Amino acid sequence: MEGEKSEEIPSIPSHVSDIKNKTVRRRQIEQYKRLKSKMMKEKKKKMKAEGAPKQTPKTIESMREKDETSIVAMEGEASEEVALDVAHDDLSEYYAKTYEPKVLITFSDNPEKKARVFGRELTRIIPNSISRYRNRSGIKKMVKSCIARGFTDIVVINEDMKKPNGLLVIHLPNGPTANFRLSNVKITKDLKKSHKEISEHRPEVILNNFNTRLGHTVGRMLGALFHYDPEFKGRRAVTFHNQRDYIFFRHHRYEFKNSEKVKLRELGPRFTLKLRYLQQGTFDSKHGEYEWIITGRRHEMETSRRKFFL
Repeated sequence: MEGEKSEEIPSIPSHVSDIKNKTVRRRQIEQYKRLKSKMMKEKKKKMKAEGAPKQTPKTIESMREKDETSIVAMEGEASEEVALDVAHDDLSEYYAKTYEPKVLITFSDNPEKKARVFGRELTRIIPNSISRYRNRSGIKKMVKSCIARGFTDIVVINEDMKKPNGLLVIHLPNGPTANFRLSNVKITKDLKKSHKEISEHRPEVILNNFNTRLGHTVGRMLGALFHYDPEFKGRRAVTFHNQRDYIFFRHHRYEFKNSEKVKLRELGPRFTLKLRYLQQGTFDSKHGEYEWIITGRRHEMETSRRKFFL
């Protein structure tokens, strides 16, 4: 219609860059930025008043390519296939509640202080877990020893440059084994919290956004480290949140303010995992059969930035 022109958001004119005086040039740029910000706010208010649908920004996550193994998208025979996998995989006994997990947390040889503290903090989070030094014992030897002593999982904390940089999780007695890159480790002290705030109650476990069959397996592995029967009295929750194949770990205590609002207090530690490989059976670096392994750079895997595996 004539007479109705949409107000355009102004951009910085090209002649501004030709202004030689730095102070004047900066003042002009700031003036255009203020005007742009004001007009953007007015546009949003107008759209809200007219009831226009909220625009979703385009992100790598929102433009994610569909995965053929996505559990969310599966129906009929495909979902039955996943149900069969779950019923007969190596973690099915845990989820059938036939045993309580018993976890050994150990380190690389001669661990540095931060790795030792991180291992000790994991024992406060994971029920029925203990931390022990390896004493130069090989992983295969540890696996046999732990099976004989009734352990259900082994967690090995690796380190480099005096910082934890890897996590190896072995489910006993028959696997699977997952190797993760470990980054952004913040122990309780780094978060200015006290470990005395962490009670001995068994926490609730939240596994979020593990949508593919590979992600489902990895999520079930991480969940199987914890007791399947949480003690709600402790109001503790641990979260493994997958986003763009990065698994973010958080540990909180929650408090209900009313029927709608919940207050969260982070207890620590905090860290990020990135899957390197998932291996069938227990750890075997030479002859192990890999279910999934990351191979070098993304372009070597013949996939795009919008393709995720978990």
